[in-house]
Amino acid sequence: MSRLRIGTSGWSYQHWRDEFYPPGLPAAKWLEHYADRFDTVEFNGSFYRWPREEAFARYRDRLPPGFEFSVKAPRGLTHARKLRDPVVWIERITRCWQELGNRAGVLLLQLPPDLERDDGRLAGVLSALSPDIRVSVEFRHASWNVPEVFGLLAEHNAAYCVMSGAQLPCLLEATADFVYVRLHGPDPDVLYAGSYSEADLRWWADRIREWEDSGREVYAYFNNDGGGAAVHNARRLRELLALTGNPQAG
Repeated sequence: MSRLRIGTSGWSYQHWRDEFYPPGLPAAKWLEHYADRFDTVEFNGSFYRWPREEAFARYRDRLPPGFEFSVKAPRGLTHARKLRDPVVWIERITRCWQELGNRAGVLLLQLPPDLERDDGRLAGVLSALSPDIRVSVEFRHASWNVPEVFGLLAEHNAAYCVMSGAQLPCLLEATADFVYVRLHGPDPDVLYAGSYSEADLRWWADRIREWEDSGREVYAYFNNDGGGAAVHNARRLRELLALTGNPQAG
């Protein structure tokens, strides 16, 4: 099975009707349709409302063998508490992660743009998480982008989230045995907008191959959902990486 996983951030977009989902296909079948064409997805609805354990069990049962389901951490942990007193949230996350079983991908901690560097808070969360949970951290305040923080991530085998998007730094840091990439769109002024050019996608394909050659797995998710651009870009990047045919076949 491939060490490279390319998908999208979310799958349940009404404006993907006809662009990706066939006319008449009920929304309840969209995840299965998606999973026939990709081998991973980033579940971001969990950021707004964290599902119950049984919901994660249902996702597990709906997904085919080899599919990995990455999950965005709840804003209650990252934005309301800003990583303070994480134990209650981490207990909930851990129980849900266990329900995902071998469908579990990466837990994404997206920090708010007003949360400045605080190594103690970050270390507290990373230490409290089970080593069985792969985690990536997306920093939105520039103060975090320093060697000491990269070193802290490396101590916990946590991945620095590599970003592409309007006014976001694109730092190609690899701090774990896997790399986590979020592609928020090529528009220089507006996040989540636009479609990546062929040249852009070839550039990212080269970077992903470099990470793979260094022995790392790579997860890359397109978050420019408008007009189905995320799906089209993810498909093309898969082609450039020779990830063709049935994704479960490797």
